[in-house]
Formats: sequence, structure tokens, C-alpha cells
Amino acid sequence: MTAFGDPADAIIIGAGVVGCAMARRLALEGAAVIVLERAPDILSGASKANSAILHTGFDAPPDSVELECMQAGYDEYMEIRGGFNLPVLETGAMVAAWDGSEEERLPELLDQALLNGVADARLLSRAEVLSREPALAAHVRAALLVPREVIIDPWSAPLAYATQAKALGARFHFNAGLQSADFDGGIWHLNTQAGAMTARSVINCAGIQGDRIEQMLLGEAQFEIRPRKGQFVVFDKAAARHLRTILLPVPTARTKGVVLTRTIFGNLLVGPTAEEQEDRERPDVTRPELEMLIAKAVELVPALAEAQVTAVYAGLRPASEEKHYRVHSLPEKGYYCAGGIRSTGLTAALGIARHVQALWSQSQTVSGSRPAETPIDPLPNLAEHLTRDWQMPGHDGIVCHCEMVTGREIDAALASPLPPGDFGGLRRRTRCAMGRCQGFNCLARLASLSEGRLSVPLVPEAAR
Repeated sequence: MTAFGDPADAIIIGAGVVGCAMARRLALEGAAVIVLERAPDILSGASKANSAILHTGFDAPPDSVELECMQAGYDEYMEIRGGFNLPVLETGAMVAAWDGSEEERLPELLDQALLNGVADARLLSRAEVLSREPALAAHVRAALLVPREVIIDPWSAPLAYATQAKALGARFHFNAGLQSADFDGGIWHLNTQAGAMTARSVINCAGIQGDRIEQMLLGEAQFEIRPRKGQFVVFDKAAARHLRTILLPVPTARTKGVVLTRTIFGNLLVGPTAEEQEDRERPDVTRPELEMLIAKAVELVPALAEAQVTAVYAGLRPASEEKHYRVHSLPEKGYYCAGGIRSTGLTAALGIARHVQALWSQSQTVSGSRPAETPIDPLPNLAEHLTRDWQMPGHDGIVCHCEMVTGREIDAALASPLPPGDFGGLRRRTRCAMGRCQGFNCLARLASLSEGRLSVPLVPEAAR
């Protein structure tokens, strides 16, 4: 573990999935790391809302930083997931063609997949598609099968990265929005809501605020974030039996389109939309778009006409004015940026961390040494296809009956090395209040169990 002095080797701004992966990578190299997050918990921005697919990069731009990082991230996730107890649901994915023009594009997509090194991708005939997925609408024409596309837990993975970083000495500061910054030629001096901090370098992983943070640090930004809202509909668990393969559309120049997929938690998910908006804080859900998503799901899988909706949600993706990742650096100022990380960020995070660390190490040094032993703290399993805590003895009763969350799981999350800072963080760590009743039946018990243990109380003091 690094002896932590002042200044730190690096301050990472943003504790989304990329920031958490970046903290882990630098800490593994022996660096003294500080992570600043303006919210009360990790994953409170764009990282909290995604489709949770681990992508192969089959349709990424060839020879791009995005492709490099996606494939490196995929490989590292598969390498470390066993030690961290991170689940994978092996589904494969099909890019389905529903009309003649889409079918004509499939060979082109196959060529791109092969060029990108995804050698097991192959075309399926209509008969093969319906044999694999008999519940699909009969007008499906053909598909591109990508067998190694899989589904993961979108919240446990970055929590594992952050937890390991903290065990290696990284310091996480929450409610620590950046207020001002100054570089004196060798040291960065940052004023934050959590106090003043110094470091020899700054790594911008601020997601939806990335351009504004760069403007604050450098006086100008090389890119502009253009928030893109994605809305999702979550069908009840009973709907998952109608589909076992991730169903992808033929992509357009602007978006990958609407996806229909199972989740690691046993539901069926449809989304996202792709809506440009100015507001960076409030990704509201809207009835017309949600109805469109439901109609699209029913069009593709008619049996979903009878399925119940469990939840809806929306997130903001940090798209920029250009389609590619906005990764750049100013080594003479100790500044590094991982900006414009769009929908592939969950897959690419570990790869982005390696890429930026390689840039960082060309001009920066670590104050410590690589740890002789790497601490690994396995996370509780939240995946529905694997054994859950409620199935084991001594679990202290069921708190959330919709998602079968136990008292032991709640207590373990609140007592963990990186505990939740607010109710959203508790939900992401345990699945509590994410089921059919959305907390109606368990909220009082959750408030009691978490009282005095969240920095943002579930029940405000004024309401007690």
C-alpha cells in the first residue's frame, strides 16, 4: 500500500465507472490517488443507467481508441471477474434485420466484425434465427450472431474496482464538487466542496460535466458535451422467458438503436432512446417515448403484449460534438482527460484506464511501489441465475420481497469498505426497492435499517 503524502500523485475527478477503473489502475501501479465526486456516492451520474451489456467491439470504428479500449476492457473483465465474484450471463447477441435494406447491410457488419477481430461472428438465416428465438416476430429476415456479447451486473463491477482502489490506499471524497483550480507549474491546487487538495496531476473522468471541468482547469475545453438522454422500460421477470439472446438493431450513423435484452437481475429490458437535451441534471422519463419503447418491444416479440412493466428509468450519456472518445493529455500541465465516453463506457472502462495510465506514465511517476499482494474483496452476488443470499441460512429475513433482498445484504452493504452514501447507492448495491412495488412495501424497513448510516438520509430529518 502506498504511503500517502501531500501532494497526491493524481486526483481523479469523477467516480463513475471510468473514474473507478482509473483509480484502481493507478493504485495497482503504486500511485497515491484521490478521487473527487460531487455526488454522495459512486455511479451517481451517467454510469448508473445503462443496458449492462459487455460488448466485443464488433461494430466499433476500426483502429479506434474506442475499439482498443473496449476489447482490452472486455478481456480484463473476464480475467478478473472470478476473484471479484462478478457475474456474467452468457447470451450472445443478434443484430436482426427486419426488412430488405437492413438485411443487405448484414454482410457489411460481418466484414466489420471480422476486421475488428471478432472471428466467431456469423450470419444466420431466418430459419436459424427463429430456431434460436422462436418468440420473435415472424417477419424477421436474418441476423448477425455475435456469440461473445454477454450481460453483466452494471453496478457491482465498478464497485469492485473502487473497493480495490480504496484497499490499495486511494482516497474517495464525496460531495466534493470542484470549485476552482490552479496549476503552479508543478502542482495542481484544487478547491472543492470537501476542502483544498493538491496533486501532481489531474485526470478528468467527469462524464457529463467533462467539458466544464476541462474549462475550469485549463481555461478552455477541447470538446463539448451534448447530453443524450436514453429512456428504458423494464419488463417483469416473467417476460424474460421470451428471449435468451440480446436483440440488437441494425445501427444507424447516429445511434446503436433500441436494444431488447435480458438483465442479470432476471428482467427484460428495452431501450434506450437517443434524445438530445440541454439539461445535464434531469433525465426525465416521458410517456410518448416509453410507449414507443413498449410498442417496439411488442413489435419484435409479440408475446410481450401481455407482459407487465416493472419500472422505467432514464440516464444521460456524455456524447460530444464528435462521435469518438475524447481522450487527450497535456503532460506539461499534468492534465489527462477521458471525455465523451458514450454508451460503451461500461465495457471499455478497464481498457480506458490502461490507455490513460500508459499516457500518464510517460511523464508522471508514482510515489509508492506496486503492491506485493493485491487485495481482492469478492462482492455479494446479485445475479438471478446464480445462488442468492436469501437461499442461504442465517440471512436475517427478507427485507425487499420483490427482489428477495435480505437483512444480511443490507447490513453488509452499509458496513462495507465503500458504503453507500445515499438511497440510490444502497439500491445499486443490493437491488432493494427495484422490483414491482418500487419500495412501497419495504421503504419503512429500509429507512430503519439505514438510519444514521447514509450521508444523505433516506428520510430527511425534517420529515421525522
